Amino acid sequence: MCGRFSLATEQPILQDQFDFIFNEELDYRYNIAPSQNILVIGSNGQERVGTKMQWGLVPPWSKDTKIGFKMINARAETLDEKVSFKQPFKKKRCLILSDGFYEWKKQDKEKQPYRFIMKDRRPFAFAGLWECWDKGDKPLYTCTIITTTPNELTKDVHDRMPVILPPSEYDLWLDRDFNDTEKLKSLLVPFNDQLMDVYPVSSIVNSSKNESAKCLEPTNSL
Repeated sequence: MCGRFSLATEQPILQDQFDFIFNEELDYRYNIAPSQNILVIGSNGQERVGTKMQWGLVPPWSKDTKIGFKMINARAETLDEKVSFKQPFKKKRCLILSDGFYEWKKQDKEKQPYRFIMKDRRPFAFAGLWECWDKGDKPLYTCTIITTTPNELTKDVHDRMPVILPPSEYDLWLDRDFNDTEKLKSLLVPFNDQLMDVYPVSSIVNSSKNESAKCLEPTNSL
């Protein structure tokens, strides 16, 4: 499961690294939670385009948008089997930008939060899917983060991790005309643990109401 992450990297750095068009201003986000709007990158066939979508996928056939709370993640192993994800997996794939994600490990009676980042401290991209729900007053665009089995670094904390795509696969993942299911699923594997780092953070991240740089700071806990 991936239920909380951050994106507190300067916008020019993001646009330079991921080469996308985005005409709005981004706020620093230290503790992004489900149901909130997040930065998503798609393709118009010629260029990468950034937009904001609500985190928690709402299928177009759903009668209630509350289903999105149960759809913040999609398991890589069953994307082409589940009704909610089968169609977006073919045509509505996206990148969801992050510079760190949180997971919690049970220690005695408490849960210690950890932050997973890249060793080079650069932002990265989750593999995601998006949808459009049009049964309301205006279209609602939503998305989900794909998860896979853990790598050696994450498995000590959680039994799932978000799919982090290498830059070499961005264009293929965003290509709406490419629908080789087996090839696409082959991209949805645990990220190289040698390129990642982890450290404990304060329990203030437990509440999504806490949105400050303190969420990113390491604690002395081991």
